[in-house]
Amino acid sequence: MHYIDTHTHLYREYYPEDFEATVQRALDARVTQMVLGCVNSATPGQIQEAVALFPQNIFALVGLHPEDTNADFERELALLTPHFDDPNVIGVGEIGLDFYWSREFEAEQKEAFRRQLCWARDRQMPLSLHIRNAYAEAIAILQEFKAGELTGVMHCFSGGVQEADWAVRHGFALGVGGVLTFKNSKMQDIVTHVGLEHVVLETDAPYLAPVPHRGKRNESAYISLIAQKMAEIFDVSVEKVMEQTTLNAQKIFTKIPK
Repeated sequence: MHYIDTHTHLYREYYPEDFEATVQRALDARVTQMVLGCVNSATPGQIQEAVALFPQNIFALVGLHPEDTNADFERELALLTPHFDDPNVIGVGEIGLDFYWSREFEAEQKEAFRRQLCWARDRQMPLSLHIRNAYAEAIAILQEFKAGELTGVMHCFSGGVQEADWAVRHGFALGVGGVLTFKNSKMQDIVTHVGLEHVVLETDAPYLAPVPHRGKRNESAYISLIAQKMAEIFDVSVEKVMEQTTLNAQKIFTKIPK
Protein backbone atom coordinates (compact mmCIF):
# COMPACT_ATOMS: atom_id res chain seq x y z
CA MET A 1 0.00 0.00 0.00
CA HIS A 2 1.03 3.59 -0.54
CA TYR A 3 -0.14 7.19 -0.22
CA ILE A 4 -1.10 9.63 -2.98
CA ASP A 5 -0.45 13.32 -2.40
CA THR A 6 -3.29 14.70 -4.50
CA HIS A 7 -2.03 18.28 -4.43
CA THR A 8 1.53 19.52 -4.04
CA HIS A 9 3.85 22.06 -5.63
CA LEU A 10 6.91 19.88 -5.50
CA TYR A 11 9.12 21.55 -8.11
CA ARG A 12 12.38 23.46 -8.06
CA GLU A 13 10.86 26.91 -7.56
CA TYR A 14 10.14 25.94 -3.95
CA TYR A 15 12.88 23.33 -3.47
CA PRO A 16 15.83 24.80 -5.40
CA GLU A 17 18.59 23.11 -3.42
CA ASP A 18 17.05 19.80 -2.41
CA PHE A 19 14.34 18.89 -4.89
CA GLU A 20 15.50 15.31 -5.50
CA ALA A 21 16.10 14.72 -1.79
CA THR A 22 12.63 16.02 -0.97
CA VAL A 23 11.03 13.65 -3.47
CA GLN A 24 13.10 10.79 -2.06
CA ARG A 25 11.89 11.56 1.47
CA ALA A 26 8.33 11.30 0.16
CA LEU A 27 9.05 7.95 -1.48
CA ASP A 28 10.66 6.70 1.73
CA ALA A 29 7.47 7.72 3.57
CA ARG A 30 5.40 5.60 1.13
CA VAL A 31 4.08 8.66 -0.70
CA THR A 32 4.80 7.13 -4.08
CA GLN A 33 2.49 9.24 -6.26
CA MET A 34 2.26 13.03 -6.25
CA VAL A 35 -0.01 15.32 -8.26
CA LEU A 36 1.53 18.72 -9.02
CA GLY A 37 -0.76 21.74 -9.17
CA CYS A 38 -0.23 24.37 -11.87
CA VAL A 39 -0.73 28.08 -11.14
CA ASN A 40 0.15 29.97 -14.33
CA SER A 41 1.88 29.65 -17.71
CA ALA A 42 5.34 29.60 -16.09
CA THR A 43 4.56 26.47 -14.08
CA PRO A 44 4.31 23.67 -16.70
CA GLY A 45 8.00 23.81 -17.54
CA GLN A 46 8.94 23.18 -13.93
CA ILE A 47 6.35 20.42 -13.63
CA GLN A 48 7.65 18.77 -16.80
CA GLU A 49 11.17 18.80 -15.35
CA ALA A 50 9.90 17.09 -12.19
CA VAL A 51 7.97 14.49 -14.20
CA ALA A 52 11.03 13.76 -16.34
CA LEU A 53 13.08 13.00 -13.23
CA PHE A 54 10.39 10.90 -11.54
CA PRO A 55 8.05 9.68 -14.31
CA GLN A 56 6.55 6.87 -12.23
CA ASN A 57 5.82 9.10 -9.26
CA ILE A 58 4.92 12.63 -10.36
CA PHE A 59 1.87 13.67 -12.40
CA ALA A 60 0.84 17.01 -13.83
CA LEU A 61 -2.15 19.31 -13.76
CA VAL A 62 -2.71 22.32 -16.01
CA GLY A 63 -4.60 25.39 -14.88
CA LEU A 64 -4.63 29.08 -14.01
CA HIS A 65 -4.84 29.79 -10.28
CA PRO A 66 -7.47 32.40 -9.38
CA GLU A 67 -4.88 34.55 -7.60
CA ASP A 68 -2.91 34.60 -10.87
CA THR A 69 -6.00 35.63 -12.84
CA ASN A 70 -6.05 39.29 -13.85
CA ALA A 71 -6.62 41.48 -16.89
CA ASP A 72 -4.13 39.31 -18.84
CA PHE A 73 -5.99 36.02 -18.22
CA GLU A 74 -6.82 35.45 -21.91
CA ARG A 75 -3.13 35.30 -22.77
CA GLU A 76 -2.43 32.99 -19.84
CA LEU A 77 -5.15 30.57 -20.88
CA ALA A 78 -3.86 30.56 -24.46
CA LEU A 79 -0.35 29.72 -23.24
CA LEU A 80 -1.62 26.92 -21.00
CA THR A 81 -3.87 25.14 -23.49
CA PRO A 82 -1.11 23.45 -25.57
CA HIS A 83 0.16 21.65 -22.48
CA PHE A 84 -2.84 19.33 -22.58
CA ASP A 85 -1.00 17.53 -25.38
CA ASP A 86 1.41 16.25 -22.72
CA PRO A 87 0.39 12.64 -21.85
CA ASN A 88 1.55 13.20 -18.26
CA VAL A 89 -1.26 15.72 -17.66
CA ILE A 90 -4.01 14.00 -15.68
CA GLY A 91 -6.33 16.86 -14.74
CA VAL A 92 -7.21 20.56 -14.72
CA GLY A 93 -6.02 22.63 -11.80
CA GLU A 94 -5.64 24.37 -9.70
CA ILE A 95 -8.52 26.57 -10.76
CA GLY A 96 -11.41 28.30 -9.05
CA LEU A 97 -12.28 31.54 -7.27
CA ASP A 98 -10.44 33.35 -4.49
CA PHE A 99 -11.83 36.58 -3.03
CA TYR A 100 -9.81 36.45 0.19
CA TRP A 101 -7.56 39.39 -0.63
CA SER A 102 -9.50 41.28 -3.27
CA ARG A 103 -12.42 41.24 -5.70
CA GLU A 104 -10.62 43.50 -8.16
CA PHE A 105 -10.59 40.81 -10.87
CA GLU A 106 -13.82 39.06 -9.89
CA ALA A 107 -15.24 39.13 -13.42
CA GLU A 108 -11.98 37.83 -14.88
CA GLN A 109 -11.76 35.06 -12.28
CA LYS A 110 -15.31 33.92 -13.04
CA GLU A 111 -14.74 33.90 -16.80
CA ALA A 112 -11.43 32.04 -16.48
CA PHE A 113 -13.10 29.54 -14.14
CA ARG A 114 -15.89 28.84 -16.65
CA ARG A 115 -13.41 28.41 -19.51
CA GLN A 116 -11.33 25.94 -17.55
CA LEU A 117 -14.36 23.98 -16.39
CA CYS A 118 -15.12 23.56 -20.09
CA TRP A 119 -11.57 22.26 -20.58
CA ALA A 120 -12.26 19.59 -17.96
CA ARG A 121 -15.67 18.69 -19.33
CA ASP A 122 -14.54 18.50 -22.95
CA ARG A 123 -11.42 16.49 -22.11
CA GLN A 124 -13.19 14.38 -19.48
CA MET A 125 -10.55 15.29 -16.94
CA PRO A 126 -10.90 15.70 -13.16
CA LEU A 127 -10.55 19.06 -11.46
CA SER A 128 -8.46 20.39 -8.61
CA LEU A 129 -10.52 23.31 -7.31
CA HIS A 130 -9.16 26.22 -5.30
CA ILE A 131 -12.03 28.04 -3.58
CA ARG A 132 -11.50 30.59 -0.83
CA ASN A 133 -14.05 33.08 0.45
CA ALA A 134 -16.07 32.28 -2.66
CA TYR A 135 -18.02 29.05 -2.14
CA ALA A 136 -21.42 30.51 -3.02
CA GLU A 137 -20.10 32.04 -6.23
CA ALA A 138 -18.10 28.95 -7.21
CA ILE A 139 -20.97 26.54 -6.60
CA ALA A 140 -23.27 28.75 -8.65
CA ILE A 141 -20.88 28.44 -11.60
CA LEU A 142 -20.39 24.70 -11.11
CA GLN A 143 -24.16 24.30 -11.20
CA GLU A 144 -24.22 25.74 -14.73
CA PHE A 145 -22.87 22.37 -15.84
CA LYS A 146 -24.91 19.18 -16.08
CA ALA A 147 -24.84 16.53 -13.38
CA GLY A 148 -21.97 14.13 -13.89
CA GLU A 149 -20.03 16.36 -16.29
CA LEU A 150 -17.49 17.42 -13.68
CA THR A 151 -15.64 15.59 -10.93
CA GLY A 152 -12.52 16.17 -8.90
CA VAL A 153 -11.21 17.46 -5.60
CA MET A 154 -12.12 20.54 -3.60
CA HIS A 155 -8.50 21.19 -2.79
CA CYS A 156 -7.66 22.53 0.67
CA PHE A 157 -11.35 22.46 1.55
CA SER A 158 -12.31 25.38 3.79
CA GLY A 159 -16.10 25.42 3.54
CA GLY A 160 -18.66 24.34 6.07
CA VAL A 161 -20.97 21.35 6.37
CA GLN A 162 -23.38 22.67 3.74
CA GLU A 163 -20.62 23.10 1.17
CA ALA A 164 -19.17 19.70 2.06
CA ASP A 165 -22.55 18.05 1.54
CA TRP A 166 -22.91 19.76 -1.84
CA ALA A 167 -19.44 18.62 -2.88
CA VAL A 168 -19.90 14.93 -2.09
CA ARG A 169 -23.39 14.89 -3.66
CA HIS A 170 -21.92 16.24 -6.88
CA GLY A 171 -18.95 13.92 -7.25
CA PHE A 172 -16.20 15.87 -5.51
CA ALA A 173 -13.89 14.64 -2.79
CA LEU A 174 -12.60 16.95 -0.08
CA GLY A 175 -8.87 17.58 -0.16
CA VAL A 176 -7.58 17.41 3.41
CA GLY A 177 -4.11 18.56 4.40
CA GLY A 178 -2.09 19.88 7.29
CA VAL A 179 -4.91 22.08 8.61
CA LEU A 180 -6.51 18.88 9.93
CA THR A 181 -3.72 18.64 12.51
CA PHE A 182 -4.10 22.21 13.80
CA LYS A 183 -5.58 22.70 17.25
CA ASN A 184 -9.37 23.15 17.15
CA SER A 185 -9.47 22.74 13.37
CA LYS A 186 -13.04 22.64 12.07
CA MET A 187 -11.86 20.15 9.45
CA GLN A 188 -11.97 17.45 12.09
CA ASP A 189 -15.75 17.87 12.29
CA ILE A 190 -16.09 18.13 8.51
CA VAL A 191 -14.27 14.88 7.75
CA THR A 192 -16.25 13.09 10.45
CA HIS A 193 -19.44 14.38 8.85
CA VAL A 194 -18.68 13.28 5.28
CA GLY A 195 -16.87 10.04 6.08
CA LEU A 196 -13.50 8.64 5.09
CA GLU A 197 -14.84 7.54 1.70
CA HIS A 198 -15.18 11.17 0.61
CA VAL A 199 -11.74 12.56 1.45
CA VAL A 200 -8.32 12.48 -0.17
CA LEU A 201 -4.97 13.44 1.34
CA GLU A 202 -2.86 16.36 0.15
CA THR A 203 -0.08 18.58 1.43
CA ASP A 204 -0.27 21.73 -0.76
CA ALA A 205 3.48 21.78 -0.14
CA PRO A 206 5.39 23.98 0.47
CA TYR A 207 2.44 25.56 2.28
CA LEU A 208 0.34 24.55 5.33
CA ALA A 209 2.71 22.09 6.95
CA PRO A 210 1.07 19.84 9.56
CA VAL A 211 1.91 19.80 13.24
CA PRO A 212 4.71 19.49 14.42
CA HIS A 213 6.11 21.32 11.37
CA ARG A 214 3.49 24.09 11.31
CA GLY A 215 4.96 27.36 10.07
CA LYS A 216 7.84 25.63 8.30
CA ARG A 217 8.25 24.46 4.72
CA ASN A 218 5.88 21.62 3.93
CA GLU A 219 6.70 18.56 1.82
CA SER A 220 4.93 15.49 0.52
CA ALA A 221 6.56 13.18 3.06
CA TYR A 222 4.35 14.77 5.72
CA ILE A 223 1.25 13.06 4.31
CA SER A 224 1.84 10.39 6.95
CA LEU A 225 1.26 12.95 9.72
CA ILE A 226 -2.08 13.92 8.21
CA ALA A 227 -3.00 10.26 7.89
CA GLN A 228 -2.14 9.65 11.53
CA LYS A 229 -4.51 12.43 12.60
CA MET A 230 -7.20 11.04 10.30
CA ALA A 231 -6.77 7.61 11.85
CA GLU A 232 -7.27 9.11 15.32
CA ILE A 233 -10.44 10.91 14.22
CA PHE A 234 -12.01 7.78 12.73
CA ASP A 235 -10.53 5.38 15.29
CA VAL A 236 -9.07 3.18 12.58
CA SER A 237 -5.56 2.10 11.64
CA VAL A 238 -3.24 4.30 9.60
CA GLU A 239 -3.21 1.50 7.03
CA LYS A 240 -6.99 1.81 6.67
CA VAL A 241 -6.67 5.54 6.05
CA MET A 242 -3.92 4.88 3.50
CA GLU A 243 -5.97 2.27 1.71
CA GLN A 244 -9.22 4.23 1.58
CA THR A 245 -7.79 7.63 0.64
CA THR A 246 -5.61 6.08 -2.05
CA LEU A 247 -8.65 4.30 -3.49
CA ASN A 248 -10.59 7.57 -3.39
CA ALA A 249 -7.81 9.36 -5.26
CA GLN A 250 -7.54 6.63 -7.88
CA LYS A 251 -11.27 6.88 -8.58
CA ILE A 252 -10.87 10.58 -9.34
CA PHE A 253 -7.47 10.69 -11.04
CA THR A 254 -8.02 7.67 -13.24
CA LYS A 255 -4.78 8.16 -15.19
CA ILE A 256 -2.66 7.50 -12.12
CA PRO A 257 -1.43 3.90 -12.40
CA LYS A 258 -2.77 1.52 -9.76
